[in-house]
Amino acid sequence: MNRHVSGIALDGAQERTHSGRFTALDADKLRGGYYTSSELARWLCAWAIRDADELVLEPSCGDGAFLEAASARLEGLGAHGPARANHLRGIEINPDEADKARLRLRDGLGMRAADVVVNSDFFAWWSRPERPEFDVVIGNPPFIRYQSFPEPHRSRAMDIMHQQGLWPNRLTNIWVPFVVAAAAALKAGGRMALVLPAELLQVSYAAQLRSFLTDRFGRVDLIACNELFFEKAEQEVLLLLAEEARPAPSASNPCKVNLTESDLVADIVKRTPREVLRGASPKTVCHDSEKWLKYFLNADEISFMRALRAGETTTELGSYASVNVGVVTGKNQFFVLRESEVEQLGLQGYTMPLMARSAHLEGALVDKAGWRTLADEDQRVHLLHLAPINGTKPKGALASYIRLGEAQDVHKGYKCSVRTPWYAVPSVYVPDAFVFRQIYDFPRIVFNDAGATATDTIHRMRSRGADPRAIVANSYSYLSAASAEIVGRSYGGGVLELEPTEAEKLLMPATLGDALPLEECDAMIRAGRLESALDENSRRILIEGMGLSKAECTMLRGIWEKMRNRRLARRRAGKKPRGQG
Repeated sequence: MNRHVSGIALDGAQERTHSGRFTALDADKLRGGYYTSSELARWLCAWAIRDADELVLEPSCGDGAFLEAASARLEGLGAHGPARANHLRGIEINPDEADKARLRLRDGLGMRAADVVVNSDFFAWWSRPERPEFDVVIGNPPFIRYQSFPEPHRSRAMDIMHQQGLWPNRLTNIWVPFVVAAAAALKAGGRMALVLPAELLQVSYAAQLRSFLTDRFGRVDLIACNELFFEKAEQEVLLLLAEEARPAPSASNPCKVNLTESDLVADIVKRTPREVLRGASPKTVCHDSEKWLKYFLNADEISFMRALRAGETTTELGSYASVNVGVVTGKNQFFVLRESEVEQLGLQGYTMPLMARSAHLEGALVDKAGWRTLADEDQRVHLLHLAPINGTKPKGALASYIRLGEAQDVHKGYKCSVRTPWYAVPSVYVPDAFVFRQIYDFPRIVFNDAGATATDTIHRMRSRGADPRAIVANSYSYLSAASAEIVGRSYGGGVLELEPTEAEKLLMPATLGDALPLEECDAMIRAGRLESALDENSRRILIEGMGLSKAECTMLRGIWEKMRNRRLARRRAGKKPRGQG
């Protein structure tokens, strides 16, 4: 595989020796550069470059893998000899990588290779008044977090986004302005073929980019692969194929977005782009708050989910309850204790019941007996709870334990250091239910009858007035399951994650229906019969309560299973964690 190191060479997390060379740190990972195979670069160029006269830009060319493939593609289309250099432009900030790219191109372009590669910050080059427009943009932008992106490059990138009508925040990864600037460098009708993080589909900081792409292109194809494209990448990536570039959205020709999947990179590159995309069914984009994960569904499924969300028979979980993060202690090793530790340290009366792990929540409810079983097993289910202190100075065993924490510098940690007193953990309350943050199979909500709170590995739910038991019971249906796969986000390990605002978007019946009794649902889940509980609840809630047909209920189940199975297919080898939803 040929090394393609993406364009930003300097990183705030990076170190340099006095000689200027990178230290033994994993420089590729820190600077956002990964390996792109020559086969994949050729495949992308075969799709993007369609005429020998087209001008091609690579905004972060690294050592020239994409430029080499583009040169070969232009030659195949009839652009012979060193004159091909007139059609190629690569930008690379790192002078060593720029030299490698020139050397790589010399066999085909001779001395003209020096004219192709510009040693510059892409965003500074983009802002030059003499910058040309291009027919094609290709490449693999760097993946660098906002905080690690050095000045003045970061300010230049953010300024370009502002010029294009976007407002980035401090969560924005630097590949986002690369895509924006690259798209803005295209001629009308131009094309863009990029390797991007799969975060494009789902993260909030890419929401504006999703809208930008659908405004600026007539069609966007995304190719997702269950195999990692890069040997060292720790995140899923996809191929973005965007065409029919335009300066503004068209009401008469709205953008079509289509997602295509493949199990292996080899299955993609051994077929032509036309073959890979053949039979794709483009979906019309709806500029809403949903993520592009929904485009893994077919057009009928997307329309059905949109109709449900917009209809009068459904509402969001947030209309019934608020969802917030669990307790942030600042140092769980100090504040989260075992029963044996509480007894040994003499801290009885200074703790409260706690659910510290989702594995502690196995059914649809947890009661005092369930918590007591965990405590007897010496699990960490006690939270040191000393607020409100009311100015009382700790004495005896409690004072001794606090001094022990100070001897271990617990009070110097950031979360502890900004509160007074440092050992008074804030926002400790008993919620009505627990909401799983990380989900294996189903978006679990567990009724809290144990008088416990939870750490921030689990979210806490409080009713806005409805019966909490009814809220929890009605969440166990294919409606909530399907919507979770669309509003949540999944990563390389196949786990679905729901942040509090995302959990509040779970679809629920507009009127809480006659669901299975919570104890019965709990028993079925503990017995490994989750889908039986979902089947029965869906009949009661969705068909009898909401008036959905059996076919529509079956479609919801199919949507859930399709999306769930897709992410689980990317899960690393290993057993399902005990108690994970």
